[in-house]
Amino acid sequence: MDEYTADVFVNRDEPIPTIDIPGADTPIPDHPKGKRERLKNSISGTKAKLKDKVHDIGSQGNKNYGYSLQDRLFTKLLQQVLPEEEIEELDLPPDVRSSKYISRPSFSLPMMTNNFRRFNARIGVVFVFQNRIERLFSWRNPSHTLSFLAICTFICLDPYLLAVVPIASALFFVLVPAYLIRHPPPMQPNNAPYLINGPPLAPPRIIKPAGEMSKDFFRNMRDLQNCMEDFSALHDAFLKIITPPTNFSNEPLSTTIFLFLSVIACLLFITSHLLPWRLIALISCWILIAIGHPSIQQLIVANHEKHILPHQEHARSWLDTWISHDIILDAPPETREVEVFELQHRSGGSRGAEWESWLFSPTPYDPLSPQRISGDRPKGTRFFEDVQPPKGWEWGDKKWVLDLQSREWVDDRMVQGVEVEIEGERWVSDLVPTEEDDLKAAWKGKVREWEEGDGQGR
Repeated sequence: MDEYTADVFVNRDEPIPTIDIPGADTPIPDHPKGKRERLKNSISGTKAKLKDKVHDIGSQGNKNYGYSLQDRLFTKLLQQVLPEEEIEELDLPPDVRSSKYISRPSFSLPMMTNNFRRFNARIGVVFVFQNRIERLFSWRNPSHTLSFLAICTFICLDPYLLAVVPIASALFFVLVPAYLIRHPPPMQPNNAPYLINGPPLAPPRIIKPAGEMSKDFFRNMRDLQNCMEDFSALHDAFLKIITPPTNFSNEPLSTTIFLFLSVIACLLFITSHLLPWRLIALISCWILIAIGHPSIQQLIVANHEKHILPHQEHARSWLDTWISHDIILDAPPETREVEVFELQHRSGGSRGAEWESWLFSPTPYDPLSPQRISGDRPKGTRFFEDVQPPKGWEWGDKKWVLDLQSREWVDDRMVQGVEVEIEGERWVSDLVPTEEDDLKAAWKGKVREWEEGDGQGR
């Protein structure tokens, strides 16, 4: 009889399933590659293998493995031809909790490969536990699920029993199975007595990693592959549901959620000691476990399609209406109007010359204006697109209105020395030409709305 009996923790039952989430992105299979791409990938793979070989030989060069001088020279040559790419490391402070600073190795493809093999050979216990949990909560064996539900009921009614759970788990799931392996029941009829105080009849069981070329190793790889797909699908689905209402892309909705959570937190801070937590935990436990039953799942899906889906859009529209009326983030911006005057002049001072565009100015530059009397050039821009709103304001829209009531404007502001066109665009021009260029203050009345902004005009 051997001194020990080796065993491997591996999921030999059903494979770990992958979760199919409606609307999630599914991986697209690669298209067939051409001969040139296959040759390129083959060369890249050969180069990577050479790098791995160099790393393995270089890392073992300090050990006394009896490498010849030729092998060492070849290794140095490959290191010069194929330099290993370094990955930028994070500049983290050393761990001062230890007497000696902990040095963690940088990324290395051979080390990563070795760690993955070791990890995959030992991860089977996790998949065995996951498979048993899925069987328990999916009611594969109703007696097991009801027993677990009874234990949860006792713990919810008497939370002090929670301290017994790890000790009882060690007794029933570790020590008792190990003892039964050392003292197996006799291969006799059922009415034969089972003596538990006799000498051990079998060697103890030890746990060993799965062999790299064994079926258990590939079973672990299969389950690890499916778990990675499950995590990626759940991660993307969680972000798709949680991120839009919580990242303030829709500020009214995120503000509403923040408001409700703040009110609930304040209420629980005051009234949490008054709530029957044991009853709440008991009901929640029963509901969560009962949801896993296939019949209840079919009932939930049928009621959801019958009662919830028809009213989902109505409830969403009601919530949007309530948010738009009751959640006010900013007051309505103040709206004002601005005047822009188009100034034209006739070069040469002759009345027969044509009017030429000159500037767009905030002032009319009439004959009695201070700038005109002092002979200063009017302030403004040459192109209409360069007209900017005052500081702290922004344009409300892009539509300008041409003011055709030039006569009323001249009378209201008591502008003298000008004449107004009766038809057309109602230009206001100088009545008598001055010694300088003949000017025409073009009160085209381009009026544009402007609103209070963030201090930057645009």
